[in-house]
Amino acid sequence: MRPKDRRESGQTDLFKARLDQIVDPSHALVKLSGSIDWRFLEERFGAVYDDDPGRPPLPTRLMAGLAILKHMHDLSDEVLCERWVENPYMQLFCGEEFFQHRLVFDRSSLTRWRQRMGAQKLAALIQESLAAAVRTGAAKPADFVKVIVDTTVQEKAITFPTDAKLMHKARERLVRLAKAKGVELRQSYTRVGKLALIKHQRYAHAKQFKRANRALRALRTMLGRVIRDIGRRVADSPALAEAFALPLSLARQVRDQRQRERGKKIYSLHAPEVECIGKGKAHKPYEFGCKVSVATPLNRCKGGQFAAHVKAMPGNPYDGHTLATVIPEIESNLGASLSKIVADAGYRGHNAPKDKAFKVHVTGQKRGLTAAIKRAFRRRSAIEPVIGHLKNEHRMNRNYLVGTQGDAANAVLAAAGFNFKLLIRWLMFLCAWITAAVAAMSTAKSRPQAA
Repeated sequence: MRPKDRRESGQTDLFKARLDQIVDPSHALVKLSGSIDWRFLEERFGAVYDDDPGRPPLPTRLMAGLAILKHMHDLSDEVLCERWVENPYMQLFCGEEFFQHRLVFDRSSLTRWRQRMGAQKLAALIQESLAAAVRTGAAKPADFVKVIVDTTVQEKAITFPTDAKLMHKARERLVRLAKAKGVELRQSYTRVGKLALIKHQRYAHAKQFKRANRALRALRTMLGRVIRDIGRRVADSPALAEAFALPLSLARQVRDQRQRERGKKIYSLHAPEVECIGKGKAHKPYEFGCKVSVATPLNRCKGGQFAAHVKAMPGNPYDGHTLATVIPEIESNLGASLSKIVADAGYRGHNAPKDKAFKVHVTGQKRGLTAAIKRAFRRRSAIEPVIGHLKNEHRMNRNYLVGTQGDAANAVLAAAGFNFKLLIRWLMFLCAWITAAVAAMSTAKSRPQAA
C-alpha cells in the first residue's frame, strides 16, 4: 500500500497547538521546509510501494525529513527520536500540523525505511538539495558542469582487527551458537582461550614475539578443534547444518588466513564486507571500511561547496577505474553534461567513457596544459574540506549501518545532510541580510530631512 501524503488542512484543534502559531516563520528550518519540493520526493520514494491492500506506511515527508535531520545534525536514531518530540521546528519540517507530545513513529521505522529505499532511491535527496540550492539562489546550474572527483574511505564501526582477537571471537560465537542450539561440545575452551588471548596481547606489547606466536598458535588450535567438533555433530542434521553454515565458513576463513597474505580476508565477523584500504596516509596507513567516491563543483557556489555526487564503491577498486561508473551517474543526477573533470594523481590510467576521456584532467599531466587547466588544478584541493565535513559532522567517519547496502545508504545520506546544512546557513544569511536592509531603510526614513 502506498503512503498517505500529508497536506495542510488549515483546521484548528481545541486541545492541540498549531505549529505555525508556535514557531518563528523566519527560522531557517521553516524556510528550508518551504523551499524543498516534497512532491518530488513523494513521487520518487513512492515508486517502491505497490497498491496492494495492507497497513499504509508512514508518510514520505515524515521519513525523508527524519533522514535529513539525522544526518544534518549528526544524530543517532535514538537521539533523533528524543529531539523530535521536544522540538516544534523538527516536527514542522517533517510535515506535522499540530505539536505532537508523543512519537508518531517507531525508532525501528527509520531502519526499515532506509533498507526499503536503498542508496539508488535515497540519491533523490541529493538531487533535491541541489535543486533547492538553485531555487534559493545558493547555486547556479552552470556551477555543476565542472566537477572535482576524489575518493575517501568510509570506515566501519569495528575494532582494529588482529588475528588473535578474530580467532578468539570466532570461537566464542561458535560456542554461544552451539549452546543456543543445544549442541554439546567436548570442550568450549572458554577459560583457557581467554587466557591465551591475554598472554598474546601482553607478549606482543612487550615485543616478545616468539612467545606471542606460541599463544597465537594455541588460539588457532582451539578454534580448529571447536570447528571440527561442531562439524561432526551437525553433519546428520540438515537444520543444524544450515544454522551453522555461515558461522563455520567465517571461522574457517579466519583460522586459515595469515597476516601478510594477499587476497580477500575477514576483518570483522559481524561485518564481513569490510575491506582493508591503504590511502598512503602517514598517520593512518590502513583504514577498514568501504571506498567512497565524492564529487563537488570545481568553482565554489554562492552558498558553499556542495556535494554533487557521492557513491560507495565496494570491492576496493582502483581510483581511476571508478570514473566509468561515476561520470554517467553524475550527469544523470545533475541533468547536465560535464565539461571538465579534475582529479588527483591517483586517477592516472582512468577508464572514463570515451566521450569524456579528454575532459578528465589528472594532476601531474604535462601535455595540453592551458591557463584554465592550471587554475583548475589549483582548485582541486577544494574537495578535501568537503570530505572532512562529511566525515566529522555528517556520520561518514564511522558507519553503523549493516552490510554493503548500509555503506551505500550512509554515504548518500551524509552528502544530503551536508548539502542541507549549507542551505540552512545560506537561508540564515539571506534572512539576516533582508533584516539589515529593512532596518537600514526604516532608519533612513526616520531621519529628519535638512531644510
